[in-house]
Amino acid sequence: MANKKQTSKSIASKASKILKDGRYSKTAKSVAGSALAQTKKK
Repeated sequence: MANKKQTSKSIASKASKILKDGRYSKTAKSVAGSALAQTKKK
């Protein structure tokens, strides 16, 4: 069964900021990347 859940715009924005910020751990960046991978494509 396909996952049809998508990340909201506000969470995607926060995830993007985490990926750009060097203060976050690799784990946090991995979670942020996963969230962005589930965003709606434009």
